[in-house]
Amino acid sequence: SALSHRKALHLLLVIPHPKDDMVLPTLNPELLLDSLIVRFLTKRFIGDYEPNTGSLYSRLVHLDGEQVAVQIQDTPGCAQVRTQDPVQMLDALSRCARWAEGFLLVYSVTDYSSYKSIRPLYQHIRKVHADARTPVIIVGNKADLLHARQVQTKDGLQLAKELGILFLEISTSENSHGVCDVFQYLCKEVSKLHHSSSTDKRRSSIIPRPKSPNMQDLKRRFKQALSSKVK
Repeated sequence: SALSHRKALHLLLVIPHPKDDMVLPTLNPELLLDSLIVRFLTKRFIGDYEPNTGSLYSRLVHLDGEQVAVQIQDTPGCAQVRTQDPVQMLDALSRCARWAEGFLLVYSVTDYSSYKSIRPLYQHIRKVHADARTPVIIVGNKADLLHARQVQTKDGLQLAKELGILFLEISTSENSHGVCDVFQYLCKEVSKLHHSSSTDKRRSSIIPRPKSPNMQDLKRRFKQALSSKVK
């Protein structure tokens, strides 16, 4: 089918820095191309990636019988600098958050500190991106590493319930199905928001039809105007 005329969907992948002594949640500048994005774009799993600072990754997805362009950026790419300073990282996140229309908050089930970063990152995104309708999904990755698991599935579910958002647990290394499901769901939610916003704009742009003039009132005013001139 032809490419949809709707504007591209902008998705942001938020990846906490795997560091135990964080005062503020930071972003990981080492993973400049996340395996989750690689899986979605190529269906392949790549464990190590070359730096690709600040790039956008694009793909066409099928939504409601149409092909829609999707642009994806991860927060390490947003940073564009190799820094672990929390303030600079949160500033980078703020810039990305204003651009994005949908968010994946990704933690590793093998790293408890990355899980603990999800709540403050979510709160920061909501502060910067004021539209409460903007879809956000929590994603627990590396679910296949049972021997190294530090975060239980119930922990992810509980956090998502408290924040009022969706939680999914996947394994990027095992297959691409779960990864594609995550992105497809987020794309659908963003697309719904696009449709809702365009409907609201159309409604607000409709000019109300003026009421039919009262002919008797017009005649009365006309007579009054004539009589005042005669006087």
